Amino acid sequence: MDDNQRYSTEPVGPLKTVMAGIRTRLAPKYGDGEAREMTRIIFENLKGWTPVDLAIRQDEPISGFIAAKADEAVARLLDDEPIQQIFGNANFYGMKFKVTPDTLIPRPETAELVDIIVKDNQGRDLKVLDAGTGSGCIAIALSRNLPFSDVTAIDVSDKALAVAAENARNLHTSIDFENVDILTLPGKLAGSHFDLIVSNPPYITESEKGAMDRNVLDFEPATALFVPDDDPLKFYTPILKAAAGDLLNPGGKIYFEINPHYAPSIAKEAAALGFNEVNIVRDTDGKERFISARKEND
Repeated sequence: MDDNQRYSTEPVGPLKTVMAGIRTRLAPKYGDGEAREMTRIIFENLKGWTPVDLAIRQDEPISGFIAAKADEAVARLLDDEPIQQIFGNANFYGMKFKVTPDTLIPRPETAELVDIIVKDNQGRDLKVLDAGTGSGCIAIALSRNLPFSDVTAIDVSDKALAVAAENARNLHTSIDFENVDILTLPGKLAGSHFDLIVSNPPYITESEKGAMDRNVLDFEPATALFVPDDDPLKFYTPILKAAAGDLLNPGGKIYFEINPHYAPSIAKEAAALGFNEVNIVRDTDGKERFISARKEND
């Protein structure tokens, strides 16, 4: 039996009533603002409606089929499942990305990292490496916003790379995806040289799990999130060492999203490896969330 047979197509009420009911159920858990945004996303995915559509269709009847699908989404939200995983997509940098349980959901702070890179590197043709690409969000956003850039993206997960490649096709970008383990850099990239390296690697220590929400712990890949307490720079160190070698061209720049607790340690390691212009940058919440550094010219 398909969905159309299982659910009634008879109207259950106007859009404004159905939306109000969804917000009422979600608000105690998520707050009024987030409940409104989730309601918008539900109807964007179920009906393809924009915020303007939602405003002008308030009195339009909603079928039992759509109301039931919306009710299913609400139940999953109340069980802590991220809305991006429920519908299999996430908005990032003005684009819609496919996401799966094999990829992290793109975060607003990662969009801030893209902002920093784009602002710093206008008017230059760059060869770019995204190390640990996941859904491909950083690589694709840079490819779309750094004109004439040549972007390579690596990840150790074949499943994540498949999602990233699909996103690149859907968003009309040409990116070279490679299965390369950050811990073995340069690995298959030996002999390659880049003008810019960016990475948002796993950086949450195991001891921080207790402060995290179930919607992250149960629904996103742990391998893309966590590092051992005794090795918090597990992924930063090999990237920095490879960049200090031949992977990054002289004068090239490296950009990281970081755990604020380890900003001084990462900055110190970059400086020790010969990078200059090492800058720790705060995000919009005031946390030390990003580091950039330049490799000295020969």
